Amino acid sequence: MESPNTNQEKAGVVGRVLAMPKVVKQKVFDICRLTKDVAQDDPRKVIHSLKVGLSISMVSLFYYYQPLYENFGLSAMWAVITVVVVLDYTVGATLGQGLNWTIGTFGAAALGLGTHHLASLSGATAEPILIGAFVFMIAAIASFIRFFPTMKARYDYGMIIFILTFSFISVSGFRDDEVMEMVHKRLSTTVIGGSACVVISLFVCPVWAGEEFHYSTANKLEILGDFLEAFVREYFKISKGESEDNKGDSKDILLLEDYKKVLNSKSIDDSLVNFARWEPGHGKFKFRHPWYLYLQIGVFSRQCAYRMETLNAHLSSDTQGFQEISCTIQELCLEMSLESSKALKELGTSIKTMTRPSSSNRHVANAKVTAKCLKSLLQSLSWKETCLLSLISVVAVASLLIDIVEFIGKIADSVNDLATLTHFHSNDTDKSFISKSS
Repeated sequence: MESPNTNQEKAGVVGRVLAMPKVVKQKVFDICRLTKDVAQDDPRKVIHSLKVGLSISMVSLFYYYQPLYENFGLSAMWAVITVVVVLDYTVGATLGQGLNWTIGTFGAAALGLGTHHLASLSGATAEPILIGAFVFMIAAIASFIRFFPTMKARYDYGMIIFILTFSFISVSGFRDDEVMEMVHKRLSTTVIGGSACVVISLFVCPVWAGEEFHYSTANKLEILGDFLEAFVREYFKISKGESEDNKGDSKDILLLEDYKKVLNSKSIDDSLVNFARWEPGHGKFKFRHPWYLYLQIGVFSRQCAYRMETLNAHLSSDTQGFQEISCTIQELCLEMSLESSKALKELGTSIKTMTRPSSSNRHVANAKVTAKCLKSLLQSLSWKETCLLSLISVVAVASLLIDIVEFIGKIADSVNDLATLTHFHSNDTDKSFISKSS
């Protein structure tokens, strides 16, 4: 007689088997929904996938077409491997990886042939010893060079290909007498695959890393500006003692979380600027475009985002400055934050449209004046009868907002330098403001 536990286990297994079609159907729907979301979010990703398929199909002809296969043999597969490894989403990434692949391959081929020739002169007994010694020495030196900061940033991929190709040619050459033919096929297929990648990346719906970096920098400033507006609305509502249900709409909540995109942008900025430096001049972006200024703006933007993260913590903390303290600084904080927000948005629009900022200098100047007034007010007020925790919260918020104003001034200076070096278009309002201030 079966125990109740055994019957329950059988029932559970049967239930899972019967529910499996529904589970599979739900998984399929989830994958389809995810595919749709990714394609709608950035249609260029779909185009890139088609470009990869087209490139691989083109170079595969060297393997499928008999006359070409007779010339290259199995080495034709190196063209396919080159396409898979080199072709990337942006033009800069493709050019950078393609040049690294080419330089690493040609340099390793030349050095491999030289070491093979030297080792062959030493006789059959010493040849494998010398080849092993050369492989050890070259691989060790090249691996150490990869740790150099400059090499790591721009040529790390080329060093990996160099080690791989040198080892492949040196070791294979010991067993293959026709080493020159092997090297010739290897280099030819590399050039064919790399050329296909570069041509398709440049001329078929190109995605420029420089443009991506340009617009992402502008968007970061707009995100910071939106945060400041949302923060002062939310913070002073809480300070006035309004209920938790009236903290603000869902839009403000989203704006208060977007700063994290700026906070975590360093690795993306570093990769984009590295790729952008490989790209030729295109459109408004010349060959020696001052990308270092974008990195500078990114550094200052992240400094603002760090302080905004601390500000955001004050919204969720239990200790809020009570009404008397908050009302004392509310007007100055509101004015300073709104002027800062307007300056950031104006600077973001200026970068995006590549026009000189029309009123950002005025907004930055107003924010700095208000920050000085707020400092003086904080120093002049008497806090003897004030709750210490409330005092700390209010002074911390005010100090963080003042720090943000300082960094916005640095961002404005960097954007003005960028406008000067890249010849942003001038606005009449900007000229009139400059003439009045002078």
